[in-house]
Amino acid sequence: MDKELITLGAKIELARREFFFYCQLKAPGFYQSNRKYLVELCNDFQQFLESDDEVMILNLPPRHGKSRTAGLFVEWVLGRDHTAKIMTGSYNETLSTMFSKNVRDDIQETKADQYKPVFSDVFAGVRIKQGDGAMNLWSLEGGYNNYLATSPTGTATGFGCSLMIIDDLIKNAQEAYNADVLEKQWDWFTNTMFSRLEEGGKIIIIMTRWATGDLAGRALDHFKEAGTKIRHISMKALQDDGTMLCPEILSRRSYETKKKAMGADIASANYQQEPIDLKGRLYSSFKTYTDIPRDENGNPLFTRICNYTDTADTGEDYLCSINYGIYNNEAYILDVLYTKEPMEVTEPATAQMLHDGGVNTADIESNNGGRGFARSVERILAERYGSNRCSVRWFHQSKNKQARILSNATWVMNHVYYPVNWRDCWPEYYDAMIKYQREGKNAHDDAPDATTGIAEKMEKKGGVSVLKPKGR
Repeated sequence: MDKELITLGAKIELARREFFFYCQLKAPGFYQSNRKYLVELCNDFQQFLESDDEVMILNLPPRHGKSRTAGLFVEWVLGRDHTAKIMTGSYNETLSTMFSKNVRDDIQETKADQYKPVFSDVFAGVRIKQGDGAMNLWSLEGGYNNYLATSPTGTATGFGCSLMIIDDLIKNAQEAYNADVLEKQWDWFTNTMFSRLEEGGKIIIIMTRWATGDLAGRALDHFKEAGTKIRHISMKALQDDGTMLCPEILSRRSYETKKKAMGADIASANYQQEPIDLKGRLYSSFKTYTDIPRDENGNPLFTRICNYTDTADTGEDYLCSINYGIYNNEAYILDVLYTKEPMEVTEPATAQMLHDGGVNTADIESNNGGRGFARSVERILAERYGSNRCSVRWFHQSKNKQARILSNATWVMNHVYYPVNWRDCWPEYYDAMIKYQREGKNAHDDAPDATTGIAEKMEKKGGVSVLKPKGR
């Protein structure tokens, strides 16, 4: 009796039932039982498959086995169900095809050593269909189009899937800083990939947490808001207690060396799941208030209520109009209009905000049609509200926008106060402010631009310039 073959047979039986043991059978040197995080990771994969969870988002440090485990998971799923249809998407066609090829080759591996286990030992009878085994699109015997590998530049037309796996879409820090790239990736996921998911299908997103607006971040927000059942697995290389996730894979010394070489922000994204834009964002904090300044009788103490409006330069830009009260040379944000709506909507909306907010002075940038916008707002105030309380002024902004925003950032953080619930009041404006990057390409700068305008109008050193309003 061959004890080694008996032991192997027992391992094969366990591999059919438990995903971790399948991984351990195929790669025992890596999937060691004493690597607790790998046991937990494999168990999470299996529990996700067998539960009613719909989305799993996985954030792990490099070289810790996230893509390798995903590939073995695809094998295990297809071994258990030859009708499963799986689609994977990676950064480019080369990576997605490599992932596909590795899975395909594992499934059709021929046994050469009776003591070396292969896929067919665990799942006998599951084979690649003859003549239907291209590297990026193949089928199993008895199945149809079981696997498709694609990318944002590839195609998914005519293919439906029961399991979708997105694996590391962002190539480097430059892409993480580029809001346009992140937006295109989200569009690809929602418009192309998500539409291919069959009823009851599941999604796995595997990513380094490069940016708050990356696919993993946006998917978390989107699916939580939709009430979708999510399993989120996030593991740091350096644990909170100072130990490493797996010292055999990455020691503390190696981690510190890599951190020093690549910089703290990139190391935090790669190894600690801390988005790079949290390190690189322009505004690190904002001041808030629970109530506006009032006297002992509850009356507002504002010396003046003003407005700053930056009209949209193009159809892709936002109009940003902000009402703010002034007290002790500090600005208290009272209302915000932040929208892409056309001028026929924003002109009356701005006029109403000025009227309802009791604004004394409104400063409107006259660049790119701003003067006509200001005149229309002034006319609507007079005709619709019978009011000349608000002095509407327009001016040309000739200074460099980026330089203005950067140079006034500290003042904005120290002297502009927001309602404590401003995230809920003006969510798009809030996102535009907290995500604005000191370096890199920002999708929109309209919110920081208008907020900077408030700082400039407050004249920082000399206080505010109080003008007599019209009609008084």
